Amino acid sequence: MRFFGTTWVDHGGGYGARRAGVAVGSLLAAAAGAFVLRFAYQGLSIAQVGGFVNVLVVAVFAVCSAIAFRKTWEGFVRRPADPAREDALRSLKTIGFIGSLLAYFLRSLTEAPGEKLHRAEYEAARARHEKRRATRAGNPAARKRPKRR
Repeated sequence: MRFFGTTWVDHGGGYGARRAGVAVGSLLAAAAGAFVLRFAYQGLSIAQVGGFVNVLVVAVFAVCSAIAFRKTWEGFVRRPADPAREDALRSLKTIGFIGSLLAYFLRSLTEAPGEKLHRAEYEAARARHEKRRATRAGNPAARKRPKRR
């Protein structure tokens, strides 16, 4: 929701253009990240570190990207049950940044990433606010108190 401000509430203020921009930007960032990882892999090949290390590096980035994709996608739907665990996975999600960027891209094709979660929280907060306002009896200072004897 970082790039959308409050435009996601009523889909105004250039919401569609922002969503398209986020989709294109996240896809370009993922492509740039893959390009940089390709250079890193070529550096390992030039250093002749061996086939095992090359396979290990590819496997680590693939697994981290898959986990980062899943965790990012889940973050668009619901809040994490254990925030401490999410903090522990931050380094893993950093390594698998391409997976996070691809999740961001795919989600921005249908909605602003995280919009569904924010909208549900927003509607619940509005309902609580309306319920509190409806149950008020007015100014409590203006009420008449029964006389004590």
